[in-house]
Amino acid sequence: MVTYVATLDVPGHVVEFLARHLAAHRRRIGTPKGSRVLGPFRQAELVLRWFRERGRVHCLARDAGVSQATGYRYLHEGINGLAEQAPDLHEVLTHCQKQGMTHVILDGTLIESDRVAGVRENGNDLWFSEKHKAFGGNVQFLSAPDGTPLWVSKVEPGSTPDITAARNHALPALYKAAAEGLPTLADKGYIGAGIHIPVRRPKGSELALHVDTRMTNALIRHVRALGERTAAELKQRWRTLQRITLSPCRIGDIARAALVLNGQRK
Repeated sequence: MVTYVATLDVPGHVVEFLARHLAAHRRRIGTPKGSRVLGPFRQAELVLRWFRERGRVHCLARDAGVSQATGYRYLHEGINGLAEQAPDLHEVLTHCQKQGMTHVILDGTLIESDRVAGVRENGNDLWFSEKHKAFGGNVQFLSAPDGTPLWVSKVEPGSTPDITAARNHALPALYKAAAEGLPTLADKGYIGAGIHIPVRRPKGSELALHVDTRMTNALIRHVRALGERTAAELKQRWRTLQRITLSPCRIGDIARAALVLNGQRK
């Protein structure tokens, strides 16, 4: 067997941030000092390796010198602690208004996962997305005009359309913000949501859209383009979001945890 030295591609202050939170969590639940195999800093390393490198939990646990069950427990502690710090949608929109932002951008993505049991009323798989032809969970993202990730929703099964997920988690708050001068831009997947989207040519019509309408569509697409990189940025920086191997019900918590880490990274 060969051993080697590796470097975790995460800024030191991010590891320290998570370690401080884990230490506070241990004090809060009354964990006796020295009763755990790993200290808060090394537990933070395990959690961040999983987020950054998509490491298998049994391998991370082996490297840390703990059992697989303990590795999972440490990982879930880290996910829970980070997800709890994710901002609420109303807080985010209030902050955007105070910062004088001209708009926010709403988009959804499928975060893939392993196949799980679950059947819809029509007999189709609950967690299977016909649009993406993959299993996973639908998560809604809100970003600033420059593409900075601001908010992540709870997860919906992959078979849930973007507009339905948005209605469940975002639209009421977005309507209120729009009435106060902060509109929301989105793509054509949100037709009927009552927010700013490109106009689609009527089905079956051979007539081209009016030039003013085409120009409006081009402007919306151009302004929205930066926000469309939000999900891609989080997935590339925190690679575990490319495919979740835990329960898909945890996808929302994992995505919100990644959002918190992303904010600490800067």
